[in-house]
Amino acid sequence: MFDLLQSSIIQRALIAALLVGLTAPAVGTFIVQRRLSLLGDGIGHIALTGVALGFLTNTEPVLTAIVVAALGAVAIELVRARGRTGGDVALALLFYGGIAGGVLLIGLSAGGSNATLMSYLFGSISSVTPQDLWVIGGLTVAVLTVVLVFGRELFVLCQDEEVARASGLPVRFLSMLIAVTAALTVVVAMRVVGLLLVSALMVVPVAASQQLTRGFRATLGIAMIFGVVATVGGLGYTMYVDVAPGAAIVLLALAGFAVALGLGTFIRRSRNRESTR
Repeated sequence: MFDLLQSSIIQRALIAALLVGLTAPAVGTFIVQRRLSLLGDGIGHIALTGVALGFLTNTEPVLTAIVVAALGAVAIELVRARGRTGGDVALALLFYGGIAGGVLLIGLSAGGSNATLMSYLFGSISSVTPQDLWVIGGLTVAVLTVVLVFGRELFVLCQDEEVARASGLPVRFLSMLIAVTAALTVVVAMRVVGLLLVSALMVVPVAASQQLTRGFRATLGIAMIFGVVATVGGLGYTMYVDVAPGAAIVLLALAGFAVALGLGTFIRRSRNRESTR
């Protein structure tokens, strides 16, 4: 184990896993509160088009994914807020268009291949470069800064949009902020768990935390702990067993949810018995 940690590849992978474990549940807490749990999936599909566009134009795929994912997130929010189409239909449109555009563009690009596509769909943490790590680190700082600076306002918006509007909060701006922040989070996590699984890391740790807590801040903090344990633990497992890191991370997160569900049920039943005495 010590010898493995001396490898620069493993070191970069662990740092990336740690950053993703912190970031995805932090943003996911607001998304789950707003009942947009599939937002990460929709943005992940459109981000694939950004990755393919990067290969087609000989540009860094992570950078083009940031731009396309952010534009897609804004489009989802505009369709949801202004159009007659519901939020679920808006997400479905991005699902289909994003995956089709990604497959088409990757086929047209000279540097792309099915193997390249699979590495972004399901993650390839061992291929994280120093440049990728700098981008992931910068995006992580940006996302966590948004959570720290606008956390209170975003919480009010996610609880009740009408209350937020009546309170004088800039609802349109905050809605766009959540969408763009979710897009940045998807790009942060795509090299670790892959675009098809990134939404799970944004939702499952939050769902697990909700089984154990009542307050929003506690939910946020414990969700981030669950996220870090899942990403670092899943990556550690793949050091010894040749499986996809993204799949191992998500399954470990689901196992954490199962444990939290059982523990939460036990705690609530114990409280109910005490209150009836």
